[in-house]
Amino acid sequence: MTNHGPEAFSTERLDALPLRTAHAEEMATVLADPALHTYTGGAPEDLHALQARYTRWESGSPDPAERWWNWVLRVRDEGRLAGWVQATVNEPDAEAEIAWVVGTRWQGRGYAKEVATGLVAHLLGAGTGSVRTVVAHIHPDHAASAAVAAAAGLVPTEQWCDGERRWERSRGEG
Repeated sequence: MTNHGPEAFSTERLDALPLRTAHAEEMATVLADPALHTYTGGAPEDLHALQARYTRWESGSPDPAERWWNWVLRVRDEGRLAGWVQATVNEPDAEAEIAWVVGTRWQGRGYAKEVATGLVAHLLGAGTGSVRTVVAHIHPDHAASAAVAAAAGLVPTEQWCDGERRWERSRGEG
């Protein structure tokens, strides 16, 4: 795997664009609903905190064996941001742990399933290097995220981490 940032990718209705600190202003509004933190904990961040987080993410992991790839989601027809996806790529394990958030206003339209499916295909495709396994950790009560993971071809395992079930898909499966 080469040491580079995330490459943009697209799905039928969405463009996944490499996250930049400049996206924080629009994303602060997208992520403002406290309900988005029901299963993950925490609360919405204000603009300055989000800018600081995005600056850290954009700078990349301090661990040379780990890549932080983050994308904002632009709804092509609206020209507006609607959420984000991320992959923490661990080179030694050839594994990418993914997560996604779609703002409340855009939920129920299939965007999370669409982008998660696109992200998994992007990560397991030949263009991203050595990723062989994609994983997600999902709260057992979060049926919507479980449906997203299943749509992306991930399957639940018997492994748990911090109260969340590990879902996974390896290259050549699905």
